[in-house]
Amino acid sequence: MNDTHYYEVNLLWNSATQGPLSSPIMASKIEVVTPPELPKRIKQKWTLEHLLVAAANSCLMSTFLLVADNSKFTFISFESHAVGKIEKADGKFTVTEIVLKPTLIIPLSQNKAKAKQVLEMSKKACTIANSINTKITLEPMVTVE
Repeated sequence: MNDTHYYEVNLLWNSATQGPLSSPIMASKIEVVTPPELPKRIKQKWTLEHLLVAAANSCLMSTFLLVADNSKFTFISFESHAVGKIEKADGKFTVTEIVLKPTLIIPLSQNKAKAKQVLEMSKKACTIANSINTKITLEPMVTVE
């Protein structure tokens, strides 16, 4: 596997505060808008802040799947809720924290300590978490069935 990868994304502004994101390798587009707190806002559409939180959340899942597979760790289900916090710091708005709350259901053959270890390893290996200055907090919930 090559050590360098590129991801191409295009954006075309099409009205006051919105435009579609697209990629030459995907059929679907994502309509993005400015945050609802800004003037001329459009509610109920994806903002760049949603996409940043989504990137961190989906990176945790992707990395978890790889780490779990490499660790021979089996699980029944994985679900994750994420919340991004934006604050004004030094006169600028910034995403100061993203809290990732994965819920993992594991079989009786696994133990909670190993589950939490695999989740922590996943957070530490996550490309998005390693690429931003935002504090990433992991609050896992593990249930044994």
